[in-house]
Amino acid sequence: MKVLLVEDDASLREGMGEIIAELAEVREVGTETEALEALRAERFDLVITDLRIAGHEQGGRTVLEAARRGQQAVAIVSAAAPDEVSRTLRPHLPDAVLVKPFQLDDIVTLVERFLALRRQAEQVATAGTPEGAWTDAGPGVRTTSAGPEADAAWVRVAAGGAFTWRPRTKGGEGVLLVEGDLEVAGERHTAPRYFFVGSSQALEVHSREGCLAITLALKG
Repeated sequence: MKVLLVEDDASLREGMGEIIAELAEVREVGTETEALEALRAERFDLVITDLRIAGHEQGGRTVLEAARRGQQAVAIVSAAAPDEVSRTLRPHLPDAVLVKPFQLDDIVTLVERFLALRRQAEQVATAGTPEGAWTDAGPGVRTTSAGPEADAAWVRVAAGGAFTWRPRTKGGEGVLLVEGDLEVAGERHTAPRYFFVGSSQALEVHSREGCLAITLALKG
């Protein structure tokens, strides 16, 4: 599991990086340019970025938009209230806001919230597809519950199937592609691949070969 940390204050970046490193692999960068290079080179389960990077008010927006294109979860760090951050970044909304000043436990809680989503998806995949009935959710798209928790489901898409992906909850969804392929808003994913669909998104999706995926709603 990987986290990208974008923070221009070297001492704060070091401190945050040490905490995150206890939970996941972390890549630390201090500039917008480095962040964009990292996003081109790797995929991350979570991107944590300051709203302002080196005094550039649009730095956080640029990183957010780049991460969104690859369906990666984004948390914005800012002294502003979450509602103000959301207004500043619209139409691209972050998946979480870490408000300054924050405590060390706040960082741990933030990172664990997103990493737990991927771990749960992997656990569901290990258990295998359920024997329950599948429901038609659209042309070539079928779904079924992934167990007793209502926020987890299996999705099967036939070859050539297409639909619009809208998260079921305001927190967004983690998606684990178990088999096949999915092209999401122009970004092609092939199994095995984990990605995140933000709550503010309505993405056009289609599968060339057909696919099987698990979706889980972000809690909290």
